Amino acid sequence: MTDFVQVSTATESRGQAVELARTAVRDRLAAGAQVVGPVTSVFWHNGEFGTGEEWQLLLKTTTDRYPQLEKHLVDHHPWTNPEVCATPITSGAERCLQWIRSSTTPTD
Repeated sequence: MTDFVQVSTATESRGQAVELARTAVRDRLAAGAQVVGPVTSVFWHNGEFGTGEEWQLLLKTTTDRYPQLEKHLVDHHPWTNPEVCATPITSGAERCLQWIRSSTTPTD
């Protein structure tokens, strides 16, 4: 099992994605985040097929901090049932991985 994950979610506006990124990184739940978009999404939702424009949010964290990050994203997301997925980071530059670890270590 890897010690690091990249977490993704999406929002309907850039501002919503930036605010989720800002609060997650501020609270040391993620080391950093990128807001990408707009992106086109194709999906099934509530039994209906649809497409839409969204802003993707990608965050890097440790597997230890993931549960708190997931809770933060779900609790503060504008959608009732947001997509929140974690993908293992199986390898990376050692200095980058150390940055993720040190940036997500609680200070209190």
